[in-house]
Amino acid sequence: MAKSKLFEPFTLGPIELKNRIVMAPLTRSRATSEGDLLDRHVEYYRQRASAGLIITEATNISPEGRGYAWTPGIFSDAQVAGWRRVTDAVHEEGGKIVIQLWHVGRISHPDLQPGGALPVAPSAIKPKGQAFTEAGFKDNVTPRALEKDELPRVVADYVKATENAKAAGFDGVEVHSANGYLLDQFLSDHTNKRTDEYGGSVENRMRFPLEVVDAVVAAWSADRVGIRVSPLSAANDILDSNPEETFTAYTRELAKRGLMYLHAIEGATRGDRDPHHFKVWALKEEFGGVYMGNNGYDRNIAVNRVQNDVVDLVCFGRPFISNPDLVERMEIGAPLAPFDEKTFYGGDERGYLDYPKLSEDEKQKYADAA
Repeated sequence: MAKSKLFEPFTLGPIELKNRIVMAPLTRSRATSEGDLLDRHVEYYRQRASAGLIITEATNISPEGRGYAWTPGIFSDAQVAGWRRVTDAVHEEGGKIVIQLWHVGRISHPDLQPGGALPVAPSAIKPKGQAFTEAGFKDNVTPRALEKDELPRVVADYVKATENAKAAGFDGVEVHSANGYLLDQFLSDHTNKRTDEYGGSVENRMRFPLEVVDAVVAAWSADRVGIRVSPLSAANDILDSNPEETFTAYTRELAKRGLMYLHAIEGATRGDRDPHHFKVWALKEEFGGVYMGNNGYDRNIAVNRVQNDVVDLVCFGRPFISNPDLVERMEIGAPLAPFDEKTFYGGDERGYLDYPKLSEDEKQKYADAA
């Protein structure tokens, strides 16, 4: 089997990656109620350190930013210490790791908010669906709209989270601007009905997300900051009426900032990779920097798209859950282990730490056959 560029080293700004395979951010809901990390997190990420880059599960920048039970944070000293153990473990295995900074906005519930408060959003529009609380799923509520004078406070939370990420030993941060969460809610004309300078035109709707990006860059440096977008995802009741216009304009602004990478979900999350006349990967040219493709990739698609420079990096999600040695399996053409979706969210080590890697004999067998 000829060696593909997919498995070759790649220079990502100041970070040297072993290969072009990225572990996607995967919410697993295995933290404490306070958002603190446990021993299991250290082992989970250590097991998967052969990825060229690991992007952590989405991580709350503040108590207000939380929208799912048992998700980790990066706003307390205990959380910084917990993540430091994770980054040390990944680095000991020769891996690289960035943390995804998350504020869910309206995709939350008073049960998950400090003092039982309403979730916040650009506008007071109730999302369809249910929130995952410690007591089970509950119907989403109508959020309260953030006042203009509150926005600097939220920006400051992103800055503090970035500073904490540096202290925790991460190689960089990824700003979560996708999947219907707070920054995506400001971008979308479906969720942003503001009448001030943060609503209305595309230029106004992207004002707050860009203020966040600029503040995060100032807190570290542009070559340590990536960003995630999902132009065609309807996740969390978000889809914009003109995603091509909105995300082309947004990407052109992001391009001016010289960010570490653009991480794009191509098509509908867990759905059609190509459901629209707008081809998300066209944003690679607009961005002008490192482009990371995500959604429904397999080995063949990844090899082909990297070889033809359609993407620079390829992000794999669920395959990494059941294949901690995904890179090795893909390189030698070994079959992938199936995942158990019932153990994705919440629970203990089962379905989290107990997926085996290939034995040395198995690796040799598949390598010889390749």
